[in-house]
Amino acid sequence: MDSIDDWCIITQKDLEDIQEFISTQDLPTAASAIKGFLEKQDRVELNVGVTGESGSGKSTFVNAFRGLGDEEEGSAETGPVETTMEPKAYLHPKYKNVKVWDLPGIGTPNFKADEYLNLVEFERYDFFIIIASDRFRECHTQLATEIMRTGKKFYFVRSKMDSIIDAEKRKKSFDQKRTLDTIREDCEKGLRKIGIEDPVVFLISNFELGKYDLNLLQERMEQELPQHKRRVLMLALPNITLEINEKKKKALEENIGKVALLSALVATVPVPGLSVAVDFAIVKKEIETYYSTFGLDDPSLQKLCERSGKTIEEFKSLMKSPLIGGITPASLLSLAGATSLVVAESAVEYAVSLIPLLGTVVAGGMSYMTVSGMLKKALNDIAEDARNVLMVSIQTEV
Repeated sequence: MDSIDDWCIITQKDLEDIQEFISTQDLPTAASAIKGFLEKQDRVELNVGVTGESGSGKSTFVNAFRGLGDEEEGSAETGPVETTMEPKAYLHPKYKNVKVWDLPGIGTPNFKADEYLNLVEFERYDFFIIIASDRFRECHTQLATEIMRTGKKFYFVRSKMDSIIDAEKRKKSFDQKRTLDTIREDCEKGLRKIGIEDPVVFLISNFELGKYDLNLLQERMEQELPQHKRRVLMLALPNITLEINEKKKKALEENIGKVALLSALVATVPVPGLSVAVDFAIVKKEIETYYSTFGLDDPSLQKLCERSGKTIEEFKSLMKSPLIGGITPASLLSLAGATSLVVAESAVEYAVSLIPLLGTVVAGGMSYMTVSGMLKKALNDIAEDARNVLMVSIQTEV
């Protein structure tokens, strides 16, 4: 393909090139080539710049965005004083193509927005997140203005909402909606002053991401990112709300047609055993991605156990997918309906693929239907398991 950015457009030439290559290779090499083609989309980079005043919770947000606690391995350093002196990239623990940058704090007497952006090399970020834990200040105005001048997007986040609400609860006249509206209006007023007609402010708690405006922030970023980067963002977000769970499912579902198309292509190559071998390799890789994306792999479940006080066994008891015991040939066959279906596919595909034109259509069609059917069934089951686990974990944490 011409570029990673064009992943969503698979041309006829792409298909012909892949077909020609795999037809001249042995079985393992051909299967590896198909896997490599699929992995191209996982190399689309997403760079997020997180900035704000010292002590606003920048580093904690960097960690929370990547699904990590402040003291976990690989987390950004946090503390009562400024700990970030120069831009530092933190890789997502599962998606190494996602980099969340912890940028130096703003708001010092010597702060100059234009110099700051040059210092942090603003060109490399897809967008900025400006975090404030207090009232909208002059430094926020200056930075937002300068970011707009460069043509980059930014999202204004008011953090530490959990602490603010806890403090306000001590007042007899406490009204949570009124408190949130007041905070939001103060920030919106500051953004209007710099010419933003319809400002949007997101209220966030880094320690309770499922509350407040995380879903709104995710939706806005998704709308404004290029298509090939939306999928990267969606898969990288921690699976902490039912809305995100559903959107992850949709993002993964959109990939099934592309995966099945490659399977159909392989089926047109008259190499005994190639189609079934590649189909299993493709399906296994995609299902492993499903488990990881929904946080149902063992390392992710272990972290969830530490937060919720439950055991992995308790969470796994909620899962109904036939793949919960492991992604094995036997469990994959259960997705196809019966062993005989795949055996028949292997024999018939090889026979008809030797027949010009008609064989290609029949063989490719069978592979497409088989792989897409297996993946849709697996995705539905795993997404439902993730929903059940999420519901229980939310109830536990409340």
